[in-house]
Amino acid sequence: MNIATPKFGVGASALRKEDPKLVRGEGAFTDDIRAEGELRGFVLRSAHAAARFVINDLSAARDAPGVHLVLTAADVAHLGPVLCQTALKQPDGTRHALKHTPLLCDGEVRHVGDAVAFIVADTLAEAQDASELIDIDWEFGDAHTDPATALDEGAPLVWPDLGTNQAFLYRVGDAAATDAAFAGADHVTTISFINNRLVSNYMETRACLAEWDDVAKKFTLTLGSQGVHSIRKTLANDVFRMDLEDFRVVTRDVGGGFGTKSFNYREYPLSLEAARRLGRPVKWVCDRTEHFLADAHGRDHRVMAALAMDRDGRILGLKIDILANMGGYLSQFGPYVPTFGGSMATGVYDIQKLDFKLRGVYTHTTPVDAYRGAGRPEAAFLIERLIDAAARELGIPVEELRRKNFIRPEQFPYLTPGGRNYDVGEFDGHMTRALVKADFAGFPDRVREAESRGRLRGFGTAVYIEACAFAGSEPAKLTLDPDGGITLYIGTQTNGQGHATAYSQFVADHIGIDFDKITVRQGDTNELAKGGGTGGSRSIPLGGVSVSAASEVLAEKMKKIAADELEASAADIELVDGSARIVGTDRVMSYADLARAAKSREDLTGDANVIQDEATYPNGTHVCEIEIDPDTGHVEIVRYTIVDDFGLTVNPVLLLGQVHGGVVQGIGQCLNEGVVYSEDGQLLTASFMDYTMPRADDVPFFDFETRNVPSTTNAMGIKGAGEAATIGSCPAVMNALIDALDRARGVRHIDMPATPQRVWEALNG
Repeated sequence: MNIATPKFGVGASALRKEDPKLVRGEGAFTDDIRAEGELRGFVLRSAHAAARFVINDLSAARDAPGVHLVLTAADVAHLGPVLCQTALKQPDGTRHALKHTPLLCDGEVRHVGDAVAFIVADTLAEAQDASELIDIDWEFGDAHTDPATALDEGAPLVWPDLGTNQAFLYRVGDAAATDAAFAGADHVTTISFINNRLVSNYMETRACLAEWDDVAKKFTLTLGSQGVHSIRKTLANDVFRMDLEDFRVVTRDVGGGFGTKSFNYREYPLSLEAARRLGRPVKWVCDRTEHFLADAHGRDHRVMAALAMDRDGRILGLKIDILANMGGYLSQFGPYVPTFGGSMATGVYDIQKLDFKLRGVYTHTTPVDAYRGAGRPEAAFLIERLIDAAARELGIPVEELRRKNFIRPEQFPYLTPGGRNYDVGEFDGHMTRALVKADFAGFPDRVREAESRGRLRGFGTAVYIEACAFAGSEPAKLTLDPDGGITLYIGTQTNGQGHATAYSQFVADHIGIDFDKITVRQGDTNELAKGGGTGGSRSIPLGGVSVSAASEVLAEKMKKIAADELEASAADIELVDGSARIVGTDRVMSYADLARAAKSREDLTGDANVIQDEATYPNGTHVCEIEIDPDTGHVEIVRYTIVDDFGLTVNPVLLLGQVHGGVVQGIGQCLNEGVVYSEDGQLLTASFMDYTMPRADDVPFFDFETRNVPSTTNAMGIKGAGEAATIGSCPAVMNALIDALDRARGVRHIDMPATPQRVWEALNG
């Protein structure tokens, strides 16, 4: 018999357990952690995008006040680089060359912010002062930052030994069959656009505290991450070439990740090596400008796409040609991210013919990797912008074109030409509901009312699908503690999502216990043998299912102990209010008494590792309504409606927070954010003075609901939700903006970010 606590079980809007300590200022973020005798590390970074250099003299820096160590490339030559772990299979069957990130550059830099030296001193200020005493001769080269022209003849080469700036070629689909479909088409719509480069800008910048135990010959690294086990593996296997057991990696509280904190970065092994040499802890903390320069960026594609249709508006084929900017090196998962554009290219539509061509290119810019959605936002933006453009050209309502081409419920499971196997979906259902909630029928009246105030009104819709919670598992271990509390050990890593709350709800479904007596332990490789970390919206669909199963295992063991002690059948025992009770009687045992009565620790442990064979596929409809002030170009989002399908909602209030945050990040990309490099490779948007983040007055109140269809690939029907709102929001906002521009001036294209200046220029020719 399962006892779910209605207030706290799965489906309840339980408030976040994590918040009280955070609002009291009692969080333990990396820079809050102090070690006795710690020193401070500082990275000397290149101010040039393309240059060769020679370090002439280090003596002044090494003799500077407070300095303990100065490392250059020669000093870390025995260590491995930060590896790219993704070598794609190209059409000719070969794997492309991998250009890894060196810990410190050996005579050549490839983007502004590239690492030249690592200085360790008593204080950060002393390390910074010493860095200015390093005597370096620079030989400047020609930089190239534009991926659109990176493959042109004569373009400066980032890696001359390759003879090209092409990092790789990747193709999906059937080019010949797609060409044939286009040849027989009655109408072809073609669009081209820029999917702009972004900086993740989490609240807490990266930081690490490195320690070395000279007796045990082991490292301890404390850092903000999205998973300690993957960081430990790359450090041990790739950089130091030591046993995993020689590394303990710890993550406490984390102030945001968005994918960008998933990776190993050069500052972590540099700090560890310095700590080993000095026998003292070394802390490195990234400042905001370093974050702009050195942390992996996101997006940055140049896209051409074409849609072939018959006279009735049915889609016959899709062609896509993408240049994906990889930056100066291949980041850890960098090549893999844009390939999602191939697997998810056809979106929610029944498109049988696909020709997807992707070329990764090197430029003298910061490397690019996963950022919230990691390739799925780029794919959804492409197909939804293309569908909107096709409807305008054909002169038919865009919702009609969508309905005509949706994958129908009876077609599932549905194998896309990109190789994704969608399990379920009712796309017309949530689109229809969203249009009703957004009062689409009343939009013409609102257009006229806006015109009376001198404003331009636009209405945009996007219907998205994404793949997440990919095949695999996340083991969970539960213990009944001596005081009667429950402790969960799991290898995901919260970055602010509320894992402690959500996981506790799974426990509460099987073990009746005070919510606050459930402790969730993440982020310590000494406590758990393995873990997949947090990314790809996997924590709740994979981790939560294992937590639920482990809770069930532990509950049965607790009932058996209680049955033996109370001389009853285990089937007659219920777990409620922190005690085991014979149903219908006053005979009870507290959980603390159960712990004392157990014959072995194994009797107090519940383990589970539920394996999922296929990804889950969240989907939904976003509807955005905007107004433009034509005198200034300012865009205001006046209404925003969302109807999503997440399969099963674990906690409505946590879900709402995920959706709100994701939409705001999408709005930021559309209207505010964008990385700008000068022709010589200088990052012109290297601070909040120049890189515009969305603020509270840039976003509206959101109207959100779910229309869930349980996943058939997940044991509990859950679909991931952490990235979905970022995926649906960009095309909805831009479709609304172009709707307004088209109504007013016949303008059907504008690139992100659609800043007031760009909008004003579009309106005024």
